[in-house]
Amino acid sequence: MKCERFKNVGHWPTLLAAFLYFDISFMTWVSLGPLMIYIAKDMQLSVEDKLSLVAIPVLGGAFFRMPLGLIADAIGAKITGVMAQIVVLFAVTLVYVFGLSNPLSISLFGLSLGVAGAAFAVALPQASRWYPPQYQGVVMGVAGAGNMGVVLDTLLAPSIAENWGWRAVYGLLMVMMAIVLAVYAVAAKDAPATRASNRPVEYGRILLDGDSRWFMFFYFITFGGFVGLASALPLYFTVQYHATGVAAGLVVALIVALGSGFRPIGGYIADRIGGIRTLSILFGVVSLCYFGVAAMPEGPAPAGAAGWTLAQLPPIAWAAVGLFSVGVLSLGMGNGAVFQLLPQRFRNEIGVMTGLVGAAGGFGGFLLAKTLAFSKGATGGFPAGFSFFGLLALLGLLGLLFVKSRWRTTWGAASGARI
Repeated sequence: MKCERFKNVGHWPTLLAAFLYFDISFMTWVSLGPLMIYIAKDMQLSVEDKLSLVAIPVLGGAFFRMPLGLIADAIGAKITGVMAQIVVLFAVTLVYVFGLSNPLSISLFGLSLGVAGAAFAVALPQASRWYPPQYQGVVMGVAGAGNMGVVLDTLLAPSIAENWGWRAVYGLLMVMMAIVLAVYAVAAKDAPATRASNRPVEYGRILLDGDSRWFMFFYFITFGGFVGLASALPLYFTVQYHATGVAAGLVVALIVALGSGFRPIGGYIADRIGGIRTLSILFGVVSLCYFGVAAMPEGPAPAGAAGWTLAQLPPIAWAAVGLFSVGVLSLGMGNGAVFQLLPQRFRNEIGVMTGLVGAAGGFGGFLLAKTLAFSKGATGGFPAGFSFFGLLALLGLLGLLFVKSRWRTTWGAASGARI
């Protein structure tokens, strides 16, 4: 792909606006993860309860994605994106002013953050509709790379919370959201092609197509793994390896940066060698990483009450960072590969399908965090939870082997792209 040619097709201001919208939305969506140890500091909550609370925004994102996709199809992506950003900005402003005092208030706020997670169902179709089939992998990868917002969360939020209190994080988010909303309102534009008027029944109709369910399962694994780990790993490193909140945030920022940054590369590679081949390799790597993490022992605790700083982290913690980095990088690339394939199969239903697979991915993230919480509560450790998702990645690989011949000889052959 030549950059000069790419710049002359589509509408780059919309692609940039979609990226910024998804970036700030993702940052807000997963903000509870790195902040939970500060928000719930005096609430006497167990590790399992904290993991369950950080999973609520992920579940909310899964729940709101289909309705937001329907609204975008009915009235346009731009006006839907503007309204969704206003809703989340209002919720963040309330929390900045009044705070969060108990688990119920955290749960309600987490549910409202689900609207930010549903930005996926607006931003990606909005960008996709501007570009021809041969650029879908890169376009969806660039727009979807807005999930790098979680990097800023994990990198900066703990330090801000340590120095100025956790509410200052939401004060900063409030300002950033207002700026992005203004940019989006000016730069974003709906594609001139006729917009499909999708009704709720369309979701049921498309769900009857077996291919839609395969795409939902694949994204359940890739995006679910990414967002679930992004939400749960800050707590995981403070519990499993006794890191301070700041140290946990820094190592998780490194891990999720790889997943976010390599999403467009996953789409680009899928454009070159085919999404099926790319996903097959990535599922194998992800499975090995999950099983590797499951086999690792708990790290030693420091002598004092405070956790390990970044410079003090024991070697076993850095080994875990390495495994998670490879795994999350592969999950991020897998997200790009799924969205290289999806527009080829469901070009005319991309809004509906983005809502469906996005909901499946969000539910996958919720299930990962809840599975880790259940594993910790039932067994006293996390290996069972990671082993379960290692098996899911293997099932994803077997699923690709099952569908690849049919996909390549039917819609793949007619798509004009590598499948």
